[in-house]
Amino acid sequence: MIDEPTGGDLSRLRQLNAATVLRVLRADQPLTLTELSRRAGLSRASTEDVARDLLGRGWVTEVAPAAGTVGRPARRYRFHAEAGRLLGVDIGGHKVLALVTDLEGEVLHQARIAVAPELGRRERLAVLDKCVADALAGAGVERSQIWSTGVATTGLVDGTGKVMLSDSLPEWTGVDLAAHLRRLVPGPVRVENDCKLAALAESWRGVARYAKDVVFLLAGLRTGAGLIIDGKLHRGFANWSGEIGALPAAGWLRAPEHLRNWLGADDSGDDVERVFLAARDGDREAMRAVRGYVRDIAVGASALVLTLDPEVVVIGGGFSRSADVLVEPLRRELDRWCLRTPEIRVSAFADLGVALGAVRLALEQVESTVYNGLKP
Repeated sequence: MIDEPTGGDLSRLRQLNAATVLRVLRADQPLTLTELSRRAGLSRASTEDVARDLLGRGWVTEVAPAAGTVGRPARRYRFHAEAGRLLGVDIGGHKVLALVTDLEGEVLHQARIAVAPELGRRERLAVLDKCVADALAGAGVERSQIWSTGVATTGLVDGTGKVMLSDSLPEWTGVDLAAHLRRLVPGPVRVENDCKLAALAESWRGVARYAKDVVFLLAGLRTGAGLIIDGKLHRGFANWSGEIGALPAAGWLRAPEHLRNWLGADDSGDDVERVFLAARDGDREAMRAVRGYVRDIAVGASALVLTLDPEVVVIGGGFSRSADVLVEPLRRELDRWCLRTPEIRVSAFADLGVALGAVRLALEQVESTVYNGLKP
Protein backbone atom coordinates (compact mmCIF):
# COMPACT_ATOMS: atom_id res chain seq x y z
CA MET A 1 0.00 0.00 0.00
CA ILE A 2 1.32 3.46 -0.86
CA ASP A 3 1.52 6.26 1.67
CA GLU A 4 0.74 9.27 -0.49
CA PRO A 5 -2.20 9.69 -2.86
CA THR A 6 -1.42 9.93 -6.54
CA GLY A 7 -4.69 11.49 -7.56
CA GLY A 8 -7.21 9.59 -5.44
CA ASP A 9 -9.07 10.89 -2.45
CA LEU A 10 -6.77 11.47 0.56
CA SER A 11 -9.46 10.58 3.11
CA ARG A 12 -10.11 7.29 1.34
CA LEU A 13 -6.40 6.48 1.41
CA ARG A 14 -6.34 7.13 5.15
CA GLN A 15 -9.29 4.75 5.57
CA LEU A 16 -7.48 2.05 3.62
CA ASN A 17 -4.34 2.52 5.68
CA ALA A 18 -6.36 2.36 8.91
CA ALA A 19 -8.07 -0.83 7.73
CA THR A 20 -4.69 -2.37 6.91
CA VAL A 21 -3.30 -1.53 10.36
CA LEU A 22 -6.37 -2.99 12.07
CA ARG A 23 -6.12 -6.23 10.10
CA VAL A 24 -2.45 -6.57 11.01
CA LEU A 25 -3.11 -5.96 14.71
CA ARG A 26 -6.00 -8.41 14.81
CA ALA A 27 -3.83 -11.09 13.22
CA ASP A 28 -0.72 -10.55 15.34
CA GLN A 29 -0.58 -8.38 18.44
CA PRO A 30 0.78 -6.53 20.29
CA LEU A 31 3.28 -4.89 17.93
CA THR A 32 5.70 -2.02 18.14
CA LEU A 33 5.39 0.86 15.71
CA THR A 34 8.34 -0.48 13.71
CA GLU A 35 6.85 -3.98 13.51
CA LEU A 36 3.45 -2.59 12.62
CA SER A 37 4.92 -0.37 9.91
CA ARG A 38 6.78 -3.28 8.33
CA ARG A 39 3.85 -5.70 8.36
CA ALA A 40 1.37 -3.12 7.11
CA GLY A 41 3.69 -2.02 4.31
CA LEU A 42 3.48 1.64 5.34
CA SER A 43 6.09 4.23 6.21
CA ARG A 44 6.74 4.75 9.89
CA ALA A 45 5.32 8.29 9.70
CA SER A 46 2.08 7.09 8.11
CA THR A 47 1.82 4.21 10.56
CA GLU A 48 2.27 6.55 13.51
CA ASP A 49 -0.39 8.89 12.10
CA VAL A 50 -2.85 6.00 11.66
CA ALA A 51 -2.09 4.60 15.12
CA ARG A 52 -2.72 7.99 16.70
CA ASP A 53 -6.07 8.25 14.91
CA LEU A 54 -7.13 4.71 15.90
CA LEU A 55 -6.10 5.35 19.51
CA GLY A 56 -8.31 8.42 19.59
CA ARG A 57 -11.26 6.48 18.15
CA GLY A 58 -10.89 3.59 20.59
CA TRP A 59 -10.05 0.87 18.09
CA VAL A 60 -6.45 0.49 19.29
CA THR A 61 -4.86 0.70 22.72
CA GLU A 62 -1.28 0.91 23.94
CA VAL A 63 0.17 -2.01 25.89
CA ALA A 64 1.98 -1.22 29.13
CA PRO A 65 5.72 -2.00 29.03
CA ALA A 66 6.87 -5.17 30.71
CA ALA A 67 8.02 -4.88 34.31
CA GLY A 68 11.76 -4.34 34.68
CA THR A 69 12.23 -2.90 31.21
CA VAL A 70 15.45 -0.89 31.04
CA GLY A 71 15.49 2.43 29.21
CA ARG A 72 12.67 3.93 27.25
CA PRO A 73 10.52 1.04 25.99
CA ALA A 74 9.08 1.06 22.49
CA ARG A 75 5.35 1.70 22.39
CA ARG A 76 3.32 -1.40 21.56
CA TYR A 77 -0.18 -1.46 20.17
CA ARG A 78 -2.99 -4.00 20.12
CA PHE A 79 -6.53 -4.15 18.85
CA HIS A 80 -8.93 -2.93 21.55
CA ALA A 81 -11.37 -5.84 21.68
CA GLU A 82 -12.96 -4.38 24.83
CA ALA A 83 -14.13 -1.24 23.02
CA GLY A 84 -17.54 -2.77 22.30
CA ARG A 85 -19.65 -5.88 22.69
CA LEU A 86 -21.38 -8.32 20.35
CA LEU A 87 -24.55 -10.36 20.85
CA GLY A 88 -25.19 -13.75 19.27
CA VAL A 89 -28.56 -15.49 19.63
CA ASP A 90 -29.67 -19.01 18.71
CA ILE A 91 -33.45 -19.53 18.58
CA GLY A 92 -34.17 -23.24 18.33
CA GLY A 93 -36.98 -25.66 18.91
CA HIS A 94 -35.84 -26.69 22.40
CA LYS A 95 -33.85 -23.69 23.63
CA VAL A 96 -32.99 -20.04 23.23
CA LEU A 97 -29.29 -19.30 23.76
CA ALA A 98 -27.64 -15.86 23.90
CA LEU A 99 -23.91 -15.09 23.98
CA VAL A 100 -22.31 -11.75 24.83
CA THR A 101 -18.73 -11.41 23.52
CA ASP A 102 -16.01 -8.85 23.01
CA LEU A 103 -14.98 -7.63 19.54
CA GLU A 104 -12.78 -10.69 19.05
CA GLY A 105 -15.70 -13.02 19.71
CA GLU A 106 -14.49 -14.17 23.13
CA VAL A 107 -17.54 -15.19 25.16
CA LEU A 108 -18.09 -13.09 28.28
CA HIS A 109 -21.37 -14.67 29.35
CA GLN A 110 -24.05 -17.00 28.04
CA ALA A 111 -27.70 -17.39 28.97
CA ARG A 112 -29.84 -20.39 28.08
CA ILE A 113 -33.56 -21.00 28.49
CA ALA A 114 -35.20 -24.31 27.62
CA VAL A 115 -38.45 -24.12 25.65
CA ALA A 116 -41.02 -26.60 24.40
CA PRO A 117 -41.05 -27.19 20.62
CA GLU A 118 -44.78 -26.44 20.45
CA LEU A 119 -44.38 -22.96 21.97
CA GLY A 120 -46.20 -20.26 19.98
CA ARG A 121 -44.77 -17.10 18.47
CA ARG A 122 -45.66 -14.71 21.28
CA GLU A 123 -44.34 -17.01 24.01
CA ARG A 124 -41.11 -17.80 22.14
CA LEU A 125 -40.40 -14.11 21.56
CA ALA A 126 -40.99 -13.44 25.26
CA VAL A 127 -38.39 -16.11 26.09
CA LEU A 128 -36.04 -14.49 23.59
CA ASP A 129 -36.43 -11.14 25.36
CA LYS A 130 -35.67 -12.66 28.76
CA CYS A 131 -32.69 -14.64 27.46
CA VAL A 132 -31.10 -11.53 25.93
CA ALA A 133 -31.71 -9.57 29.15
CA ASP A 134 -30.16 -12.37 31.23
CA ALA A 135 -27.08 -12.54 28.99
CA LEU A 136 -26.51 -8.79 29.17
CA ALA A 137 -26.98 -8.73 32.94
CA GLY A 138 -24.67 -11.71 33.43
CA ALA A 139 -21.95 -10.04 31.36
CA GLY A 140 -22.42 -6.71 33.15
CA VAL A 141 -23.11 -5.08 29.79
CA GLU A 142 -25.52 -2.26 29.05
CA ARG A 143 -27.64 -2.45 25.92
CA SER A 144 -25.90 0.64 24.57
CA GLN A 145 -22.59 -1.27 24.53
CA ILE A 146 -23.82 -3.79 21.94
CA TRP A 147 -22.36 -2.79 18.58
CA SER A 148 -23.84 -5.56 16.48
CA THR A 149 -26.16 -8.57 16.85
CA GLY A 150 -26.35 -11.85 14.96
CA VAL A 151 -29.42 -14.07 15.17
CA ALA A 152 -29.80 -17.71 14.13
CA THR A 153 -33.16 -19.37 13.61
CA THR A 154 -34.59 -22.47 12.04
CA GLY A 155 -36.30 -21.89 8.70
CA LEU A 156 -35.61 -19.80 5.62
CA VAL A 157 -34.66 -16.17 6.19
CA ASP A 158 -34.71 -13.27 3.74
CA GLY A 159 -32.21 -10.44 3.48
CA THR A 160 -34.17 -8.16 5.80
CA GLY A 161 -34.18 -10.50 8.80
CA LYS A 162 -37.68 -11.92 8.35
CA VAL A 163 -38.46 -15.64 8.52
CA MET A 164 -39.87 -16.57 5.10
CA LEU A 165 -40.76 -20.17 5.95
CA SER A 166 -40.52 -22.37 9.02
CA ASP A 167 -42.05 -25.81 9.29
CA SER A 168 -40.33 -26.58 12.63
CA LEU A 169 -41.59 -23.79 14.90
CA PRO A 170 -45.31 -23.01 15.24
CA GLU A 171 -46.41 -19.56 14.03
CA TRP A 172 -42.81 -18.70 13.11
CA THR A 173 -43.26 -18.01 9.39
CA GLY A 174 -43.39 -14.26 8.86
CA VAL A 175 -41.70 -13.26 12.14
CA ASP A 176 -39.54 -10.16 11.63
CA LEU A 177 -36.69 -11.08 13.96
CA ALA A 178 -34.47 -8.18 12.95
CA ALA A 179 -37.17 -5.65 13.84
CA HIS A 180 -37.88 -7.42 17.13
CA LEU A 181 -34.20 -7.46 18.20
CA ARG A 182 -33.77 -3.80 17.30
CA ARG A 183 -36.24 -3.03 20.07
CA LEU A 184 -33.97 -4.83 22.52
CA VAL A 185 -30.48 -3.66 21.50
CA PRO A 186 -29.01 -0.88 19.36
CA GLY A 187 -26.78 -1.34 16.34
CA PRO A 188 -27.17 -3.50 13.23
CA VAL A 189 -29.05 -6.80 13.50
CA ARG A 190 -28.44 -9.62 11.00
CA VAL A 191 -30.50 -12.82 10.89
CA GLU A 192 -29.56 -16.10 9.23
CA ASN A 193 -30.54 -19.77 9.09
CA ASP A 194 -29.08 -21.87 11.91
CA CYS A 195 -27.40 -24.47 9.68
CA LYS A 196 -25.61 -21.80 7.70
CA LEU A 197 -24.35 -20.14 10.87
CA ALA A 198 -23.19 -23.45 12.34
CA ALA A 199 -21.13 -23.91 9.16
CA LEU A 200 -19.79 -20.36 9.55
CA ALA A 201 -18.70 -21.13 13.13
CA GLU A 202 -16.80 -24.24 12.02
CA SER A 203 -15.04 -22.25 9.31
CA TRP A 204 -14.21 -19.47 11.77
CA ARG A 205 -12.99 -21.31 14.85
CA GLY A 206 -14.00 -24.93 14.49
CA VAL A 207 -12.69 -28.13 12.94
CA ALA A 208 -12.99 -26.67 9.41
CA ARG A 209 -11.07 -23.43 10.01
CA TYR A 210 -8.25 -24.44 7.65
CA ALA A 211 -10.53 -25.74 4.88
CA LYS A 212 -11.77 -23.67 1.95
CA ASP A 213 -14.66 -25.90 0.85
CA VAL A 214 -16.85 -27.48 3.53
CA VAL A 215 -20.15 -29.33 3.81
CA PHE A 216 -21.66 -28.98 7.28
CA LEU A 217 -24.34 -31.48 8.30
CA LEU A 218 -26.67 -30.60 11.17
CA ALA A 219 -27.53 -34.07 12.48
CA GLY A 220 -30.53 -34.25 14.75
CA LEU A 221 -34.27 -34.82 14.67
CA ARG A 222 -34.06 -32.18 11.95
CA THR A 223 -31.35 -32.57 9.32
CA GLY A 224 -29.87 -29.53 7.60
CA ALA A 225 -26.77 -28.35 5.80
CA GLY A 226 -24.55 -25.32 5.42
CA LEU A 227 -21.93 -24.79 2.71
CA ILE A 228 -18.60 -22.99 2.80
CA ILE A 229 -17.21 -22.33 -0.68
CA ASP A 230 -13.76 -20.82 -1.14
CA GLY A 231 -13.68 -19.91 2.54
CA LYS A 232 -16.98 -18.03 2.52
CA LEU A 233 -20.50 -18.91 3.60
CA HIS A 234 -22.54 -19.74 0.51
CA ARG A 235 -26.08 -18.40 0.63
CA GLY A 236 -27.25 -18.73 -2.96
CA PHE A 237 -29.37 -16.37 -5.05
CA ALA A 238 -32.41 -16.40 -2.72
CA ASN A 239 -30.58 -17.56 0.44
CA TRP A 240 -31.86 -21.13 -0.01
CA SER A 241 -28.56 -22.96 -0.49
CA GLY A 242 -28.11 -26.28 1.31
CA GLU A 243 -31.86 -27.00 1.48
CA ILE A 244 -31.50 -30.37 -0.21
CA GLY A 245 -33.60 -31.89 2.56
CA ALA A 246 -36.67 -30.39 0.89
CA LEU A 247 -36.25 -33.06 -1.81
CA PRO A 248 -37.98 -36.24 -0.54
CA ALA A 249 -35.58 -38.47 -2.48
CA ALA A 250 -32.70 -37.07 -0.42
CA GLY A 251 -33.95 -39.08 2.56
CA TRP A 252 -33.57 -36.43 5.22
CA LEU A 253 -37.28 -36.13 5.99
CA ARG A 254 -37.68 -39.83 6.77
CA ALA A 255 -34.25 -40.43 8.40
CA PRO A 256 -35.33 -39.81 12.04
CA GLU A 257 -38.18 -42.33 11.71
CA HIS A 258 -35.67 -45.19 11.97
CA LEU A 259 -34.70 -43.94 15.42
CA ARG A 260 -38.27 -43.22 16.53
CA ASN A 261 -39.38 -46.70 15.47
CA TRP A 262 -36.80 -48.25 17.79
CA LEU A 263 -38.16 -46.15 20.68
CA GLY A 264 -41.71 -47.18 19.81
CA ALA A 265 -44.23 -46.27 22.50
CA ASP A 266 -41.44 -44.75 24.60
CA ASP A 267 -40.78 -42.02 22.01
CA SER A 268 -41.01 -38.68 23.77
CA GLY A 269 -39.38 -36.75 20.94
CA ASP A 270 -36.50 -35.77 23.23
CA ASP A 271 -35.06 -39.19 24.08
CA VAL A 272 -33.55 -40.30 20.77
CA GLU A 273 -30.10 -40.37 22.35
CA ARG A 274 -31.11 -43.70 23.92
CA VAL A 275 -30.95 -45.31 20.49
CA PHE A 276 -27.29 -44.37 20.11
CA LEU A 277 -26.48 -45.49 23.64
CA ALA A 278 -28.06 -48.88 22.94
CA ALA A 279 -26.23 -49.17 19.61
CA ARG A 280 -22.96 -48.38 21.39
CA ASP A 281 -23.71 -51.23 23.81
CA GLY A 282 -24.27 -53.66 20.94
CA ASP A 283 -28.07 -53.78 20.78
CA ARG A 284 -28.70 -55.26 17.31
CA GLU A 285 -32.03 -53.54 16.72
CA ALA A 286 -30.60 -50.19 17.79
CA MET A 287 -27.61 -50.69 15.50
CA ARG A 288 -30.00 -51.47 12.64
CA ALA A 289 -31.96 -48.27 13.39
CA VAL A 290 -28.77 -46.18 13.36
CA ARG A 291 -27.68 -47.73 10.06
CA GLY A 292 -31.06 -46.89 8.56
CA TYR A 293 -30.76 -43.31 9.76
CA VAL A 294 -27.25 -42.99 8.33
CA ARG A 295 -28.25 -44.51 4.98
CA ASP A 296 -30.95 -41.91 4.57
CA ILE A 297 -28.89 -38.84 5.49
CA ALA A 298 -26.03 -40.18 3.33
CA VAL A 299 -28.12 -39.80 0.17
CA GLY A 300 -28.45 -36.03 0.50
CA ALA A 301 -24.94 -35.73 1.91
CA SER A 302 -23.54 -37.58 -1.10
CA ALA A 303 -25.34 -35.25 -3.48
CA LEU A 304 -23.74 -32.25 -1.74
CA VAL A 305 -20.30 -33.90 -1.75
CA LEU A 306 -20.55 -34.77 -5.44
CA THR A 307 -21.61 -31.19 -6.23
CA LEU A 308 -19.10 -29.29 -4.10
CA ASP A 309 -16.18 -31.74 -3.79
CA PRO A 310 -15.34 -30.39 -0.30
CA GLU A 311 -12.16 -30.86 1.65
CA VAL A 312 -14.11 -31.87 4.73
CA VAL A 313 -17.59 -32.86 5.89
CA VAL A 314 -18.39 -31.68 9.42
CA ILE A 315 -21.03 -33.38 11.55
CA GLY A 316 -22.66 -31.10 14.12
CA GLY A 317 -25.96 -30.80 15.91
CA GLY A 318 -27.42 -32.82 18.74
CA PHE A 319 -26.48 -36.23 17.33
CA SER A 320 -22.80 -35.24 16.99
CA ARG A 321 -22.39 -36.35 20.62
CA SER A 322 -22.84 -39.89 19.29
CA ALA A 323 -20.35 -39.49 16.46
CA ASP A 324 -18.53 -42.66 17.49
CA VAL A 325 -21.46 -44.71 16.16
CA LEU A 326 -22.22 -42.40 13.20
CA VAL A 327 -18.96 -41.54 11.48
CA GLU A 328 -17.87 -44.96 10.23
CA PRO A 329 -21.30 -45.92 8.84
CA LEU A 330 -21.51 -42.53 7.14
CA ARG A 331 -18.04 -42.93 5.66
CA ARG A 332 -18.99 -46.32 4.23
CA GLU A 333 -22.14 -44.86 2.66
CA LEU A 334 -20.22 -41.95 1.14
CA ASP A 335 -17.68 -44.44 -0.22
CA ARG A 336 -20.55 -46.14 -2.04
CA TRP A 337 -21.85 -43.03 -3.77
CA CYS A 338 -19.03 -40.50 -4.04
CA LEU A 339 -16.10 -40.41 -6.43
CA ARG A 340 -13.95 -39.17 -3.55
CA THR A 341 -14.91 -39.35 0.11
CA PRO A 342 -13.71 -36.24 1.97
CA GLU A 343 -12.43 -36.27 5.50
CA ILE A 344 -15.24 -36.45 8.05
CA ARG A 345 -14.81 -34.40 11.22
CA VAL A 346 -17.02 -33.95 14.26
CA SER A 347 -17.82 -30.51 15.63
CA ALA A 348 -16.34 -29.74 19.05
CA PHE A 349 -18.88 -27.00 19.77
CA ALA A 350 -21.70 -29.26 21.02
CA ASP A 351 -24.82 -27.06 20.99
CA LEU A 352 -22.90 -23.75 21.08
CA GLY A 353 -21.96 -23.84 17.39
CA VAL A 354 -25.04 -22.07 16.04
CA ALA A 355 -24.78 -19.24 18.58
CA LEU A 356 -21.05 -18.85 17.84
CA GLY A 357 -21.93 -18.57 14.16
CA ALA A 358 -24.38 -15.81 15.08
CA VAL A 359 -21.55 -14.01 16.89
CA ARG A 360 -19.39 -14.34 13.78
CA LEU A 361 -22.23 -12.85 11.72
CA ALA A 362 -22.34 -9.87 14.09
CA LEU A 363 -18.56 -9.54 13.93
CA GLU A 364 -18.62 -9.50 10.12
CA GLN A 365 -20.92 -6.51 10.30
CA VAL A 366 -18.53 -4.69 12.64
CA GLU A 367 -15.54 -5.54 10.46
CA SER A 368 -17.21 -4.22 7.33
CA THR A 369 -18.05 -1.01 9.19
CA VAL A 370 -14.56 -0.59 10.63
CA TYR A 371 -12.75 -1.37 7.42
CA ASN A 372 -14.81 1.22 5.59
CA GLY A 373 -13.44 3.77 8.02
CA LEU A 374 -16.70 4.38 9.87
CA LYS A 375 -17.64 4.14 13.52
CA PRO A 376 -20.62 1.95 14.52
